[in-house]
Amino acid sequence: MKAVKVVFAEYMSKNNLRSTSQRDLILDVFLMVKKHVTTEELYNLVRSRDASIGWATVHRTLKLLCEAGIAREVDFGDGVLRFEHQLGGGHHDHFICNNCGGVSEVVDQEIERLQEKLAKRHGFVLVSHRMDMFGLCKKCKKRG
Repeated sequence: MKAVKVVFAEYMSKNNLRSTSQRDLILDVFLMVKKHVTTEELYNLVRSRDASIGWATVHRTLKLLCEAGIAREVDFGDGVLRFEHQLGGGHHDHFICNNCGGVSEVVDQEIERLQEKLAKRHGFVLVSHRMDMFGLCKKCKKRG
């Protein structure tokens, strides 16, 4: 697999877009974040490294990262868009706590096999999928 920075550089070149030190910094900070991040959260992290970078630059760069296949938008039903690593991040699904809003990434090969089987049975070719499961996390369940 190509390095993420190479993928981004190729995407920028292919689309006749300029590579800038600001965009490179935003990509670096995004890659360091190990959780689902909002534009605002990423903006604050980036600003702590370079106060000259504006919110719009972070927002536009996140959009470019999504278009390049490096990041993807996720919506956990709370009205806040978040971003996660897509390239090299490995497929996973999400458990989302309805009480505290916590998100856990989960992988279950049996569920993946069942989804493939279901698609095949219906003559459907799966290209990608996303599964978000809502409920109560262990901590909130104990409190309830």
